[in-house]
Amino acid sequence: MEIIVLALVIFIAFMVFRYYRQKNYLKVLTEDQFREGYRKAQLIDVREPQEFDKGHILGARNIPVTQMKQRLVELRKDKPVFLYCQRGSRSARAAQLLRKKGYEDISTLKGGFKGWTGKIKVKKNSF
Repeated sequence: MEIIVLALVIFIAFMVFRYYRQKNYLKVLTEDQFREGYRKAQLIDVREPQEFDKGHILGARNIPVTQMKQRLVELRKDKPVFLYCQRGSRSARAAQLLRKKGYEDISTLKGGFKGWTGKIKVKKNSF
């Protein structure tokens, strides 16, 4: 029983540490804040291609988080990077990877694409 409690305490401490560390480099933006800046940034949808094809923010490029390491050459370090996924967890993982690779100006959409009310583009025959 003590081992389970100890494991739980360690897990919670790790999650709190990760949250505060991530808060130092990742800006979580409301939709209005995101909309204000994404045209001047590299707008990246980190969802899988089939999700992207069903609908994405107008002007976004699709670089799935699963391919991010291999496709870093497509991103510039001197321009802001705006990330989003369906709800926010994958974009946070992508931001963590970008931070480790030296990217500094990283923002993510609070609530992800699920909460987006702006213009979207849908690829034909995606349903």
